[in-house]
Amino acid sequence: MMALSTRRAAFLVAGILPMLLVAGCAKNRNSADTQYVARDVSTLYMAGKQRLDRGQFREAAILFDEVERQHPYSPWARRAQLMSSFSYYAARDYTKSIQSAQRFLSIHPGNRDAPYAYYLIALCYYEQISDVTRDQKITNQAQASLSELIRRYPDSRYAADARLKIDLVNDHLAGKEMEVGRFYQRRREWIAATLRFRKVVDEYQTTSHTPEALERLVESYLALGIPEEAKRAAAVLGQNYPGSKWYQRAYRLMQEHGVGA
Repeated sequence: MMALSTRRAAFLVAGILPMLLVAGCAKNRNSADTQYVARDVSTLYMAGKQRLDRGQFREAAILFDEVERQHPYSPWARRAQLMSSFSYYAARDYTKSIQSAQRFLSIHPGNRDAPYAYYLIALCYYEQISDVTRDQKITNQAQASLSELIRRYPDSRYAADARLKIDLVNDHLAGKEMEVGRFYQRRREWIAATLRFRKVVDEYQTTSHTPEALERLVESYLALGIPEEAKRAAAVLGQNYPGSKWYQRAYRLMQEHGVGA
């Protein structure tokens, strides 16, 4: 994804290079700093571009922010907002990257680069996803941001990657539900466990966790003394995953309890 984003950043910059050359800002190439000094817009923008090219992402972001701050009504300010967002993203300052992208969208909601701004926001959340043992607030935000991008711009170049990522996000969220459900099982809190496994089957049925969720529903329903529900879960498991180890486990369990699978 970094390669894709870098290419996009290069594309944004390419459109304004002729203007930069005309402005004669190449002579300021080695003198830019990130302290507040009133400078013409082309000099500021080129200074940010040079820092970005050298991998000095945070310094680049600050300079792009200065473009917007010193020249808010310039056409360059619009480009600088996106470049700032990308630079903060590259520096892994995801909060500031999101803020820059959101500011761009609030001012230029119909701009042709709006899909890229939504994509940057989604990437920032996506790359902060933690393991399933932790709170999944960020994971839910990643899911919401990716879904928003797909909903608004289904045919954009970023939507295809967003669809792949949302599958991984859903798998992650399902994994969290499974972890909590197994915890409740170990405590013999069967109703609470059932609710978690049911959520995986109902909301994340295309993920890799569905076969196990169905088998653990069989376990939980049998423990609760409702064999008919266990039988239904086992039937779904057998119909969709007949060769899986989870069906074999469910089948043996049903036999042990004298319930036909």
